[in-house]
Formats: sequence, structure tokens, C-alpha cells
Amino acid sequence: MKVLIAPQNFKESLCAADVARAMADGVLRAVPDAKVDLCPMADGGDGTVETIMAAVSGAVRMAMVTGPLGEAVEAKWGLIDDGRTAVIEMAQAAGLELVPDDLKDPTKTTTFGVGELILAALDASPRKIIFGLGGSATTDGGAGMAQALGARFHGSAGLIEEPMCGGMLSDIEKVDVSTLDRRVFGVEIVGAYDVDNPLTGQNGAAYIFGPQKGADNDQVQKLDASLKHLASFSPDADISLPGNGAAGGLAWGVTAYLRGRLTPGVDLILDAVRFDKRVRDADLVLTGEGKLDGQTLCGKTCLGVAQRAKQAGVPVIALAGAIGDGTDRLMTSGLTACFSICPRPMSLREAMGNASDLIANASANVIRIFAHRR
Repeated sequence: MKVLIAPQNFKESLCAADVARAMADGVLRAVPDAKVDLCPMADGGDGTVETIMAAVSGAVRMAMVTGPLGEAVEAKWGLIDDGRTAVIEMAQAAGLELVPDDLKDPTKTTTFGVGELILAALDASPRKIIFGLGGSATTDGGAGMAQALGARFHGSAGLIEEPMCGGMLSDIEKVDVSTLDRRVFGVEIVGAYDVDNPLTGQNGAAYIFGPQKGADNDQVQKLDASLKHLASFSPDADISLPGNGAAGGLAWGVTAYLRGRLTPGVDLILDAVRFDKRVRDADLVLTGEGKLDGQTLCGKTCLGVAQRAKQAGVPVIALAGAIGDGTDRLMTSGLTACFSICPRPMSLREAMGNASDLIANASANVIRIFAHRR
């Protein structure tokens, strides 16, 4: 029996590679002679650089950039294709994991460091930049990123000097992009989004993802209005395009300010790791993420893995720390079944602290059932 193991990270708990190893431990505990193919995944969010760099040969680079709260952080990025392509992810510079729980507030976080990360990549003179868009702590529509790249934002008191954040968007009275670093227009920029939400509205960046970043109801409404206000200075950029709401609207900023194009991140990663070839002789695919719910249908890893495996006629079982509303619809997209890794009621802290063992145990139980029915 061959099991293809293709999970993404369990956010703020285990990286995708560690999740895959825990699943493999469980599989081999249940069926010692099983063949396991570890294929850690990402969808444009955190882990994108690590996943692509593991799939293809390249050089890992580091850059010191401004973090989401203005602190200095060390961000990982990579060069592949003999230096012709740079791979970056916004989560390295402005990810949710970089913000302590008691400081989460998307009105105060910035993507300024993401712009600095792009500058570091541009210094390597690539022809293309693959840009992971997901896992953000921000809702600034990419204003901070554009500012770091040279754009100028003006308010009633004149030029805004401090890094732009979500709470400052409503103060903007003028945007000058003529001062942007011109190198960005000589590079193909591909934004890999992890969700297909639009920029604004009830299904947009603020309403859907603001609460998990620390926004209360009042802040969500203000952020949504602020994103609409920001977009009004770039009338040629379509705010309704799928994926524009990814990374707190940073995806929209990629199209509006950098003239980049967007693509579903999970498809880009699936192609990079040669998933279609590796799944052909598999008997089962194990995938998973921290929480399975309706948002998974917006372009997350489990959905992409299930759809590709369905095309190959291979069953897919997903494991998750929690299972929310909306997962029934995943079954029509190729997912065979989904299970929580938690065998009993437990706190989030306990589940995250024991995630590796819980994943291994759940994987072993799944494989015992699957092997028995064969």
C-alpha cells in the first residue's frame, strides 16, 4: 500500500513537513510495510517558500525587514531556476504568527516589510517573482508594501511618513505611485493567493478574515470601508476579482501597484511538487490543516489536493485540529472523509501542544480502517 501524505501546516503549531512526518509515523505504526511519500504542501500562505524550495533546487536567502508591528524580523526567501525566479511569501514579513495574541489588531499592522522583502529580491535581478499571499496579520490593502517600494501616501497633514497600516487608510487624500521603484515593472510578478475572496464586502478581506486577526465588529466595518477608500485611488484595479482579498487585500495591491497577476496558490504548489505524477500509483492520500470549514472551499490546500486526487481516482482523507461548518461541501470536491485529530474535548492550547502525537494517532486509526477494508 502506498500513501501520499500532502498536508499543509497546522497554523501556529506545526509546519507542513512536521505534520507530514507525524502522519507518516501513524501510517507505519498501523501498517509497517506501507510505502509513504511525504509531500508537504502550502497554498500561498506561510510555508510557501519552504515547500517550493524543498521541491526544487535553489538557494535560500535571508533579509532583515520591518515586521507587522514595526519590529525587525528576519525573513526567508529563495532563488530557483538558476537565479531567474525569486520566491517570497508575505507571511515571512507580516504573518499572523509574528504577532502575539494580545497584540493582534489589523488596524495597527503593516505590510511595509513585505515591500522591503521585494526590494531584497529585486537586488538579485530575477526575471520573475513568485509571491505567496496568505497567513497575514494585516488588512492594509498592500499600502505598506507600496510605500516601502517608493509610493507616497498623503493625508490632510501632508506626506505620511510612518509605515501605512489598516487604521490609516481612511486618512489618505492622495496616492502618488510615480515614485515606485521602476524595477518592479521589469519583472513578472505572480501572486499566489490562498483564498479567492474579493477585496471588500461581506465576503471580503475585512469581514471574513478581520476577526481572526483581532478585529472587533466595529473595526471590521471600518476596515472594509477603508479598503474601499484606498481602492478609489486606483480606479482601474478591479476590487471584485477572486483572490483580491487574500492577505488582507495585499493581493489587490499586487495587481494595483505592481501590475502583477494572481493565481491560486495551491495549484502553483501542486505543480511545483509534481503532485499529479506522485498520486498516480497511490492507494490513498492523507491531507490536513489546522481547521477544516467553509473557508477551505475558498482555495485552501485540502480542497486543491482533493480535486487533483479525484481526477486520478484516488481517495483522500483529511485530518484537522478542528472541523467547522461547511465541510459537507468538500465531499463533492473529491474529499472522501475528514476527521478531527482530537479524541476527546480539549483546549486549543492542549491540542496544539500535543499536535504531533494527536496527528500520528489519528493517522494510525485511519490507516487501520483503510487497510482492513482492502
